[in-house]
Amino acid sequence: MGVAEEREALVVALMRATAGEPWWRAGTPQAGEDALGDYLSRVHQWQRQDRVPYRRSRVRDRIQTTLNAMARATPAQVAALAELVRPYFPEERKPEAKASATTDNAVSGGAFHAPLIQAGSVSGGVHTYYAQPPHSSALPPVSEWPQLEAADPIVFGVRRTRRLPGESPLPPYVSRDCDRELDARVREAVRSGGLVVVTGAPLSGKTRTAWAALSANLPGATRVFAPPPGTDLRGLAALARGRGEESCVLWLDDLEGHLGEQGLTPTVLAELARLRVPVLATMDDEAYDARRFGTPAHAGVLGGAAPVELQRVWSAVELAYLDAFDGDPRLRAAAVWSGGQTAPEYLAVGPELMEEWRRARRLNAHPRGHLLVRAAIDLARCGVSRAGTPVDVLREAQAMYPEEAAAAGGESFEDALAWAVGIRHGVTGLLVPGERHDTWAAFGSLPADVDARADSSPVPLDMWKLAFDKAPDKGSRWTVRWNAHESLVPQADSDPEIPVVLAGINAAIGDIETAEFWYRKAADAGHTEAAATAGQLLASRDATAEALPYLEQAAEAGIVRSQYHLGVLLAARAQSWLTLAAENGHSAAAQTLPPLRKVTATPPDTVKE
Repeated sequence: MGVAEEREALVVALMRATAGEPWWRAGTPQAGEDALGDYLSRVHQWQRQDRVPYRRSRVRDRIQTTLNAMARATPAQVAALAELVRPYFPEERKPEAKASATTDNAVSGGAFHAPLIQAGSVSGGVHTYYAQPPHSSALPPVSEWPQLEAADPIVFGVRRTRRLPGESPLPPYVSRDCDRELDARVREAVRSGGLVVVTGAPLSGKTRTAWAALSANLPGATRVFAPPPGTDLRGLAALARGRGEESCVLWLDDLEGHLGEQGLTPTVLAELARLRVPVLATMDDEAYDARRFGTPAHAGVLGGAAPVELQRVWSAVELAYLDAFDGDPRLRAAAVWSGGQTAPEYLAVGPELMEEWRRARRLNAHPRGHLLVRAAIDLARCGVSRAGTPVDVLREAQAMYPEEAAAAGGESFEDALAWAVGIRHGVTGLLVPGERHDTWAAFGSLPADVDARADSSPVPLDMWKLAFDKAPDKGSRWTVRWNAHESLVPQADSDPEIPVVLAGINAAIGDIETAEFWYRKAADAGHTEAAATAGQLLASRDATAEALPYLEQAAEAGIVRSQYHLGVLLAARAQSWLTLAAENGHSAAAQTLPPLRKVTATPPDTVKE
């Protein structure tokens, strides 16, 4: 059976297997993984909800749709599912006997140097025909074409995404609205031959969508031929005729490069259709329109097959599919950070931008442009992202990277900014417009990719302060505070400056209790400025006994304000004891109190400054 027939048989088996009691939940040894059991439960529920006969077709459609999506994302699960419900499959149809009329050739009385015509018998003298060499001579035989199940989609034109250690070459396929129509077209092309064309805007995901349809609807053993643009395809039909039992498909990514007198012509396409060889192709919208309504030869190829159109802007349903992928960090980042770009644009352009930005740090490239983008990336890692950063803050942020700033002196700030915001691939710049006027933010994939790489430099500590101070609103400041805790708390024991930064952010946001904790932690690690502030905070809430050691630590280190506050606290304690002594009749204590009270008379908020 072909893929379509196998899929239809699986649908029937699933409906049979789930019509009764949920046997797969009863500890059956065949039950397999929980994911398969969950899927069977869903199908069982659909059948219970749609018991009315005329609604059974809706169940079949839902099963077919989910199976297609499963075949794209996890094809191994489809095979495991089929094995699980194998007893419920309908009796396999036997292949029909193929009647073939044969014609025996006989040549007598001479020699023939040309393709031989099936004509029974030929008699005569010596005949020599000088014919053009067969066009198939430069094409590899079908047996040498790679099999679909072993083919690398990136080699066949699918754009690579970010790939870090442990990540698969590509993230799971996200279902598109056109999948159902495309699947039906591909299955029909497998049965009857013909051309299927997927069109769309640049970076709309055409190639990935077409490849997913190919993988979902053709057997893994199918031979795939993807010739380079300009290849002479006139001998392709001759190769297909000699393929034997091999199933094959012609894959033409960017079809415009394969049209012309020696490429895919109406004649070649008709011959392939007669041989039931499907042709799956992709084209940009502009390229399709120019050729569909241009020369008659091109129109003859494209006019016989209405394109499957892939929309650039994703629908709510497609975005819901994207949001459902929690397991792949690339898709999660695309859902969160794509901003004004679609998921395919985000995934395809991101690696290119990352590589360009990384190489721009060279002195003869764009070192200041690299620095500005790095500052925007680190601000986004702090929490200032889509809101964007004003240009003057980007200029100020350069100081957070003194070595890089010194090395970037040969490039002006204006030239660096112009390079960073320039549009790449017709989609985006390294810096994109923020939500507010005259602000810029790093393209969404850059902060995500930098965060995901183990060799990335940490955000400079002073950048956290700058990000908090320049955050446009209260919500953004709380975001920076949250991100600072997530990033810095695990490292707080390694550097006393880290608790100081955390303390300052918490104090500025009004969480004095948390700020006090971090100031004390930094002071205990030997940070004298933190000791001074911790002493003041403790003194302000009358925790004098706890404040004194920190104030003494800071005062002995030469911090003047701590020396003053320590003196005031000690004088206040002395005044308290002298007052008690005077009340108990000590005359010298009574004489000392008035000048001491005059000296220690201070404004009530002095200690709390």
